[in-house]
Amino acid sequence: MKTVYALVGDYYHAEDNIRHSLELALQPLTDRGGLKLEYISTDALVSSLELKPAAVVLFKEDRVNPKEGETRWLTEAVSDAITAYVEAGGGFVTWHSGLASYPPESSFIRMLRGYFEYHPAKHQTVSYRGELPGSESQAVSFDLLDEHYFVNCDEANTEVFLRSESVDGVSIAGWRHSFGQGRICCLTPAHNKEGLLDSDMLEMVRSCVLDVCGAGEEE
Repeated sequence: MKTVYALVGDYYHAEDNIRHSLELALQPLTDRGGLKLEYISTDALVSSLELKPAAVVLFKEDRVNPKEGETRWLTEAVSDAITAYVEAGGGFVTWHSGLASYPPESSFIRMLRGYFEYHPAKHQTVSYRGELPGSESQAVSFDLLDEHYFVNCDEANTEVFLRSESVDGVSIAGWRHSFGQGRICCLTPAHNKEGLLDSDMLEMVRSCVLDVCGAGEEE
């Protein structure tokens, strides 16, 4: 059985909504017994990485409490521990706010090859078009009332599998690449509870996890 650790929830993103979404997305894998999902805290991340999980899912921004100063949880030591884990063969899925407020010069963001820059204040209908990560033929197309994330992405050095469009413009919404012996998958939707529970969104999340760790495959 493969273990996936998840760090989810922050000031602007309710932990319960993300947990519900992630558990529904991975239910076909956990029900078969091929994967075990466990939630951990940021304080436990480094020690958890030493256990060599199949993958880590991050849906949490760097700022601990944006309304009360600029306390951050990603220290240089934690950033380096994450990159070392992936280089050695780990999988990492960075989802929505997991791309937000992290230092662009950190080893973590250099590993991701992209990060959140801004989103318009007003939620709009965002159209997502592309294919499931790791699949060149399984096209996806869905619309969500969402925060439209605009990102800085090193497109020349990654594989973009999902793009987004709204009245506010177009952006990259999903990308993937190898890093050392490991795998990275980055995904920008979704913010609202309804978007997190959208069936196409759940399939996308499940595919991202499968892409980085082969969860549910026969050992």
